[in-house]
This record gives sequence, structure tokens and C-alpha cells, in this order.
Amino acid sequence: MTTPEHILIVDDDAEIRSLLGDYLQKNGYRTTAVAEGKGMLTALDKGRVDLIVLDLMLPGDDGLVLCRNLRARSDIPVIMLTARGEDLDRILGLEMGADDYLSKPFNPRELLARIKSILRRAKALPGNMEAGDAARVSFAGWELDTVSRQLVSPQGVVVPLSGSEFRLLRIFLNHPNRVLSRDQLMDMMRGRETDPFERSIDVQVSRLRHRLADDAKEPALIKTVRCEGYVLAVQVETGK
Repeated sequence: MTTPEHILIVDDDAEIRSLLGDYLQKNGYRTTAVAEGKGMLTALDKGRVDLIVLDLMLPGDDGLVLCRNLRARSDIPVIMLTARGEDLDRILGLEMGADDYLSKPFNPRELLARIKSILRRAKALPGNMEAGDAARVSFAGWELDTVSRQLVSPQGVVVPLSGSEFRLLRIFLNHPNRVLSRDQLMDMMRGRETDPFERSIDVQVSRLRHRLADDAKEPALIKTVRCEGYVLAVQVETGK
């Protein structure tokens, strides 16, 4: 018998927690509902979570902070909820690593459709190696600290990364020497279709190559595979 997928609901509104929990359970999911960040971390430590529905406005650490911190340790899909529908909030949420964004009030059916879409895409992606759980990942003389999000060059220089650059690099490090199509990269970056607020994958790869001092004309690290996508063509080592 297949174990139901586990959805973690993080919202300080008790009514929303109850309504969403009941609705998702009726549609075949197992749910846990908590009111703030501490409860979220406790739930994550207790067992597997397949997707998080995360409210932006929370007591203590807000959803943006929680999502950013989560991305330093996990690639669990996140759908962010907010009572504010401003474009800036949406962009910040995606930049912090949210896979999707839904403004309140929303139709539960729409949330359910997005949950199904993201989980379906996640299952279709190639399997990850253990780099996603490692504190430090080394490759070609470079070292990425996934906790502090610091990228250090072979010369010992700290190279700053934007949120999207960090996430894209982690994806490549989780799948070294494996060709990833543009669609797969888009799915792993956000878990949804192309968004007009997001740069294309080609531009993001170009920016990441620049951070890595990787020659765009003859890249040695992130290589282009014609008509297929991109591949991180180096060995990756992980450590705690």
C-alpha cells in the first residue's frame, strides 16, 4: 500500500490550518499543521515531508526567512501563501527558493492543483546525490558552504551569490556529470512553468559561469550540450 504524501501547512491562522488540513486529507494527502517556524522545524525533524505550504506573514521568523533557511538544508518544494498580492513579495518569495506563490484569498482547488503539479514534477526529476545534505561541497578547487551560502574560489576569495545563483549551483552539484535539460532545470529551480519575473535558464547559467570564472566560449565547468541542456563536468566531493 502506497504511503500518502505528507504536506506540512505552516500558517498562524487556525481556521486556514484546519480548512486546508481537512481539504487535503479528503484528497488523499497526510497533513501536519503548525502555526510558526519552530513548529515547522520540529515537524521536519520528526519525519519525511513532501511539500510545505508556507504563509509569508508569520510571528517570529517570517516565511521568507524560513524559506531561505530551509533551502540551506533541503530542496523540499515550497508553496508560499500571502495576504499581500504585491509583485515584490512574489519575486522575493521565488528568490528565497519558493517553488510557487499563491495570494490569499485563494480557491483550495487551485492550491490542490499546484500541489499535484509540483509533486508530479518532483517525481519526474533525476535522483539527487547526497550533496543536498552536505554542509560543504567541493568541486574543481571551489568550495560551497551550503549553510552560510559562501562560495570560495580556489584562490580563497569569497564570491557572492544571489539566491537564484546559489540554488542553480546546488542543483548542478547535486547532479554532477549528468545532462540536465532546460525544462528540468526550470522545474528544479521553481517546480512550475516559466514565470515572467524570472530570467531564462540560459541567462542564469551565464551569470553562474561568470561567478565561477568559467569561460563562456569554452567552459570547463558548466558545459553546454547542444539540443539537450547543460552538464557540470567535474567531480564533486561532499563533507560535513
